[in-house]
Amino acid sequence: MKIGSNRGFAVALLCLGLVLLLAAALTACGGTTTTTSAGQVTTTAGPGTTAGPGTTAASGGAQVEMKSLAFNPASVTIKAGETVTWTNSDSTAHTVVADNGEFDSGNLDPGKTFSFAFQTAGTFSYHCAIHPFMKGTVVVQ
Repeated sequence: MKIGSNRGFAVALLCLGLVLLLAAALTACGGTTTTTSAGQVTTTAGPGTTAGPGTTAASGGAQVEMKSLAFNPASVTIKAGETVTWTNSDSTAHTVVADNGEFDSGNLDPGKTFSFAFQTAGTFSYHCAIHPFMKGTVVVQ
């Protein structure tokens, strides 16, 4: 066994470890976002998210928190074109599913968020498919 080849391997392994550590640190500094053509956005929450339940987002809209197996607040009112963002602050997965099928977040693990932009006026009821007793309403003016 050659000592020089082991040293080169150790250096390469160290460099790989540093790259992975740097990638993990950069990921922790901000969230990731996926947008679909239907206006749905699924986001991994990053630091600096301070809006609480029922608060108005900076660009207009509302925040709903999933906690203690409930949507809080259970009803929000927004203007057409605004977005509602649901944040899973619970210890279990949840979903956000429109009763009319217009949007479906898929499973949201703890710490994940889902946003939907409401373009038309109306009342939109939704529920958690995992916990059907969890219900909420978005009123769009």
